[in-house]
Amino acid sequence: MEVSLYSAASAMNATEQWQDLIADNLSMANVPGARQREAVFSAIPVGLSGQGADRFVIPSAGSSISFKQGELLATGNNMDFAVEGPGFLSVQLPDGTKAYTRDGQFKLNSQGQLINKQGFAVQSANGPLQFDPANPAPITVTADGQVSQGVDVKGKLALTEFSAPQSLTMLGGGLFRNDIPTMLPQAAATTSVRQGFIEQANTSPTLAMASMITSMRMFESNEKVMAMQSDRMAKTITDLSGTN
Repeated sequence: MEVSLYSAASAMNATEQWQDLIADNLSMANVPGARQREAVFSAIPVGLSGQGADRFVIPSAGSSISFKQGELLATGNNMDFAVEGPGFLSVQLPDGTKAYTRDGQFKLNSQGQLINKQGFAVQSANGPLQFDPANPAPITVTADGQVSQGVDVKGKLALTEFSAPQSLTMLGGGLFRNDIPTMLPQAAATTSVRQGFIEQANTSPTLAMASMITSMRMFESNEKVMAMQSDRMAKTITDLSGTN
């Protein structure tokens, strides 16, 4: 078996996956509260090489989600709610299940419900937050998530924390879903809300572009290795066949 050829091909595949992650991170760079995915490289034993039966490995790539806090940006908009700490805001999906987000750019719909950009209702502990569209009183939010319209308390934001947020399923658009029945959502203990702010995505476009250049160079290097090994094999076959 031509180990170097397989190794170079696997490295190209892993690098291509890394490039896809970087592209996804760049596409989410302007989504408030978006979490970047990071490439995780490993070496996988796949077989034996040579008469000594030495095991050889090939590179492989996976990913993990970074939940590092993003920078807070003041907007002055009282419908922007930034999350500080490890928790999430809750929204209701069209199928009735919950999704979790750190994108706190909200607005009121015509029925007076607080909704996110996708139109999903923002959840309190008792269901969707409902306001009076005819009431001109400002909406305010305390650090612990209590929401009021003027002097009327409308509920408390369902702030949720998870013991292993890296295990959440990324849905896109800054949304996550909990697909692990044993990982129960917990009431936020160390998470707070800041009104008039948004949390920026925790990815750096500058660093992402630098990583993209590095990954492209790695891909090209392994491509050259494959070409060299292919040429060497072709020459060996020609020499063994006794033809020119």
